[in-house]
Amino acid sequence: MKISVVMAACNGAKFIDEQIFSILPQLDLEDELIISLDPSIDATEGIIQSITDPKIRVISGPGKGVMKNFENALEHATGDVVFLSDQDDVWLPDKVAKVKSEFELHPETELLVHDCIITDKKLNPVHSSYFAFHGSKPGAVTNILRNSFIGCCMAFRRSLLERTLPFPEAVPMHDQWLGVAASLTGKVVFLPDQLLLYRRHEKNQSSLSHAGIRQMLAWRLNLLLSLRNRGLL
Repeated sequence: MKISVVMAACNGAKFIDEQIFSILPQLDLEDELIISLDPSIDATEGIIQSITDPKIRVISGPGKGVMKNFENALEHATGDVVFLSDQDDVWLPDKVAKVKSEFELHPETELLVHDCIITDKKLNPVHSSYFAFHGSKPGAVTNILRNSFIGCCMAFRRSLLERTLPFPEAVPMHDQWLGVAASLTGKVVFLPDQLLLYRRHEKNQSSLSHAGIRQMLAWRLNLLLSLRNRGLL
């Protein structure tokens, strides 16, 4: 089973090397780490280029935000199972092995999301379980109403991309889109193992806080319309 890890990078010089070095030892020779690099004003590109490993593939990002950057990386993935990766977290040493085993043992599973430890920028634990902190639960309706799909903890079979790419312009985030789509068409597993240090700092692309009521209602309506337009509802 070939693994593709896709990372969207932009102005990530502060933490990206630590993330890359937590991923590479877990990959086999035939696996790949695809980094879609949006134009950056810091040393991100130089740091990535300084890491010599044949598993790394760097491609130019479209410069249109994090969703389009991930979409660009996913379009180049060739693995049987695809992992999403942020540029500023740290993967714990058994992440790939445990997730890969779940897919090998359960061929009916299309998407998996595992738990993680929420930390501060120095990786000091803040919450021992994202699932508990967020109240994460499976189910399409549940996650349309309140999203539990956290991209940095997700992996899925590449076949899911046939139904979900390109990402609809109106959906709030790619991880919710992928997770809800998989919930409607296949089996989704919430794995309780904490396999990642989820680093929170002042420049995170994602947030632990909620948007306003009007914005959340608009996102949900757009998500439903996009699912219907793709024939997933």
